[in-house]
Amino acid sequence: MTRADMAKEGRKGQDHSAPRRFPVHSDVREKSAQRRLADSVRHHPEVTDPRVVEAIAKVPRTLFVPLEQRMRALDDAALPIGDAQTISAPHMVAIMSSVLRLAPGHRVLEVGTGSGYHAAVLAEMVGPAGRVFSVETVPRLAERARRDLDAAGYPEVVVVQGDGGLGLPGEAPFDRISIAAACPDIPDPLLAQLKVGGRMVVPYGQKDCTLITIDRTEDGYTTTDHGRCLFVPLTGRYGAATAPASGSTHP
Repeated sequence: MTRADMAKEGRKGQDHSAPRRFPVHSDVREKSAQRRLADSVRHHPEVTDPRVVEAIAKVPRTLFVPLEQRMRALDDAALPIGDAQTISAPHMVAIMSSVLRLAPGHRVLEVGTGSGYHAAVLAEMVGPAGRVFSVETVPRLAERARRDLDAAGYPEVVVVQGDGGLGLPGEAPFDRISIAAACPDIPDPLLAQLKVGGRMVVPYGQKDCTLITIDRTEDGYTTTDHGRCLFVPLTGRYGAATAPASGSTHP
């Protein structure tokens, strides 16, 4: 199925009548700045997949930030997007996407859609044969992410408003799971929805975290640390304020 065909499929059942917040630009200076941004993340030791760099160069981050942040859209920095949430810095998006070891055709679950930018990068990585599902707890952000993903050319990304810690059992299992929020415990439903042979990336801790990957094997789960990171906390049933006293921990 071509991207155009998938775009038609992605539009079914969604209301895209709302206007774009800003138009798609083809300004040469902006494209040049985006290329420089992509080149800057290339040198991070955890960014080992050159396809990640190309995805960062291609996805128009400008379309995923609020108007008041647009002048900083191509800075390698996290930016506020409202509702006490942020769009992750491009280097962190690149690191998380690289350590996931994404391949064309993968089915990916993202927890914490936020702006939709990271979901677009994931969609670039898995290609037309793959599928990205993203869960966002804040209704206003979920709706805006749907609109901006459509405007940027990624209407095939499925954005669901709900509790990300519960995952999407009806769409499981997933080859890859990307969690864009600090988790004091690893949600049991997400571990269960990860396919055997699959991999999850998650900021483990409370705000000041360790970025870890979790691989599911026939015998259980193994983990690898990838350095320190800062993320807004996960909300919902498995969030920092509501995490069960006993339950999932670092596998």
